[in-house]
Amino acid sequence: MFAAEGGGDGFQAPGLGEFYPEPIATFSLFGIPFEITRITIILWIATLAILAFLIAAVRKPQIVPGKLQFVGESGYSLVRDGIARDVVGPKGLPFAPFLASLFFFILANNVMAIIPFAQISPMSKFAFPLVLALICWVIYIWIGIREQGAGSYFKDILFLPGVPKPMYILVTPIEILQNFIVRPFTLAVRLFANMFAGHMLLVVFSLGAVYLFSRFGENFSWVFGPVSVLMAIVMTFFELLVIFLQAYVFTVLMGTYLNGSIEAEH
Repeated sequence: MFAAEGGGDGFQAPGLGEFYPEPIATFSLFGIPFEITRITIILWIATLAILAFLIAAVRKPQIVPGKLQFVGESGYSLVRDGIARDVVGPKGLPFAPFLASLFFFILANNVMAIIPFAQISPMSKFAFPLVLALICWVIYIWIGIREQGAGSYFKDILFLPGVPKPMYILVTPIEILQNFIVRPFTLAVRLFANMFAGHMLLVVFSLGAVYLFSRFGENFSWVFGPVSVLMAIVMTFFELLVIFLQAYVFTVLMGTYLNGSIEAEH
């Protein structure tokens, strides 16, 4: 509001304060402090909404599906056939429920970025994608140990077949970094960075339009005001594409990691 009203010297661009709202409630659990903020409530709403949708979609299944059942089944089929079967491989179908849950959860929270009165995705705060990435990382390693055995799994990662033994001094640290640090980090950063950037662009153009129209007639605000409104609309549709794409990419990458855990990569 301060930016939109032109407080200070001209337009004040939004900053990181957007992602650190004032806590609504604070409490301590086992000595660990917790805060419930506006973003936390948005996460709860998105989670409850997607649960309600999925339950409603399968509550009364029919041979000829209704609209709600069709949308739910289409989303699940996209993950089951396009990721669990095609990306993970022949042993991927048991992972379809987990991958579908991951996809729908991220999608529901991403959509909050363009929902009025919410207008921010919890995934634009790094803590949430990081927790998801750590869950995926633990499952990725556990599946690898379960399917290949601990010895074979770690040996395949640390000591690549066909590499001259002196090269292990260089190759092994790179493999450790890639498999155990870079993968979960990049998985989280990709989702976070896209949702963060999308939110900032929408806020800048939206507040810019409000500011310019509040100064209508001054300088060239009558020209740039409508342009800012148009860009806000365009960026909203672009954000809608990013919302779906990032949920899908995150799930596909997890499917790729599961494929490497089930079958030796090298």
